[in-house]
Amino acid sequence: MGPLLDGAMPSQVAIITPDIEKSAKQFAAFFGMEVPPISTGGVYEVTKCEYMGEPAKESGAKLAFFNLPEIQVELIEPYGGKSTWQDFLDETGGGIHHFGYQVEDVEASMKKCEEFGFKMTQKGLYGDASGMYVYYDAREQLNCYIELLHSFK
Repeated sequence: MGPLLDGAMPSQVAIITPDIEKSAKQFAAFFGMEVPPISTGGVYEVTKCEYMGEPAKESGAKLAFFNLPEIQVELIEPYGGKSTWQDFLDETGGGIHHFGYQVEDVEASMKKCEEFGFKMTQKGLYGDASGMYVYYDAREQLNCYIELLHSFK
């Protein structure tokens, strides 16, 4: 038996935080790096975000990325609307949310995740529409969420 996602290794670990500015400063000090720019996830007209199969026009988040040698650390502060990020923050107060996997064949990877018993919670396009993301609730199996990342070429 091979790995579920055809050998894809995690390229990202994401942390939900109630205060991204504070967290970004603390992680920067810990990593010995500059504080990265903080951006938003984009507007609905571009992202077409869906949460639990419904349009999520009000969902949004602030994002910051630390590019380490082997993995990217993403900080996420949700700021409104229904989303997997807001649910997690409300339930836990913050912490490690998901592992992200860059995949070539997103449709095949989605099918494999669903066959494994993961439940899709959210999907959309990147804020600049250069790719897409899909979140799966894998807490029953793996105690975390899994994110599929696919960049358009």
